[in-house]
Amino acid sequence: MHESFLRRAIELATDNVRLGRGGPFGALIVRGGEVVAEGVNQVTTSCDPTAHAEVQAIRAACAKLKRFDLRGCVIYSSCEPCPMCLGAIYWSRVDALYYAATRHDAAAAGFDDSLLYEELPKRDEDRRLPIRCLLEEEGRRPFEMWQADETRVRY
Repeated sequence: MHESFLRRAIELATDNVRLGRGGPFGALIVRGGEVVAEGVNQVTTSCDPTAHAEVQAIRAACAKLKRFDLRGCVIYSSCEPCPMCLGAIYWSRVDALYYAATRHDAAAAGFDDSLLYEELPKRDEDRRLPIRCLLEEEGRRPFEMWQADETRVRY
């Protein structure tokens, strides 16, 4: 069963390239053996650097199910997710992830995320991108308000 869903993700990626709609990535969200949503890479066509296949599939599945978590669902991706997509996958709380090609396959085709993997464990001051924390005390106020709000929707 997993292989058939992965084949569909690969088909989405292949079609996306053939039709010139974006990068060679496809993903789908499945619940109870049924496809809930599909996504393809639309970074170049939408001018959105976050429009990766996995993120697109998560957005579509959440909209269709009218909920912000995907517990009870599985995501299938044509390729090992990048760090951004992996973060989104964890935040979506899917039950499992299955992928076909590896990040090394993607890197060989020009989609190299090695910089991100190298940068993530570093301290802010050691990263290539200048990153500085400012107004930390003021920045905590929204979190304090959030914690005090008994009507908040937890996630």
